[in-house]
Amino acid sequence: MLIFDLDGTLIDSVGDLTTAVNRLRQDYHLPPLSTEVVRRYVGNGVRKLVERALQGHPTDFETALRAYRGYYEHHMSDTTALFPDVATGLNKLRAAGYQLAVISNKPSAYCHALLARLGVADLFVCILGDGDTPRLKPDPAPLLEAMHRAGATAQEAWMIGDHHTDLEAARHAGVRSVFVNYGLGETGAEKPDQRCANFAEVVAFFAP
Repeated sequence: MLIFDLDGTLIDSVGDLTTAVNRLRQDYHLPPLSTEVVRRYVGNGVRKLVERALQGHPTDFETALRAYRGYYEHHMSDTTALFPDVATGLNKLRAAGYQLAVISNKPSAYCHALLARLGVADLFVCILGDGDTPRLKPDPAPLLEAMHRAGATAQEAWMIGDHHTDLEAARHAGVRSVFVNYGLGETGAEKPDQRCANFAEVVAFFAP
């Protein structure tokens, strides 16, 4: 079983995330942030993204969160696209007999909507996001739920992601991990079992 992170692993979404962040900052008369800054803010869920985006600016947080969600819902597929080789690669992995899943800290409804719009939702046995399990990565709960739904053991599963939260969740779940270097995050103190420079390398590792 191969369990994929979404943002920074399967999809390049930082442009649309930046648009939503800057629409929110505009509401509070704050200057826009660059894509590179927003890139560093992604990976721990929408609440943490909004917190970082406002940088301690005094506000009603729940109001700001609702505003951000509204902006993102209207712009989440403006420029977001699959990374190169993802569509063909996922199909090759399915043909090789792997069960595929997605686990993201992005709200679940957004995960389903984006993967459907990008034409790959049907390739996954399950798609889990914020709201589907009590806790988010780096907690192992989402991985354990995905394995439960697929009937897979930890020894049969791999977590593929671009952030130390993916690697930490995998370690806590007893699952091996692959870190993709092209994404949004860093390994931090985690030590993945494998590193890949692009998605084609991920596919070649599992289905040579």
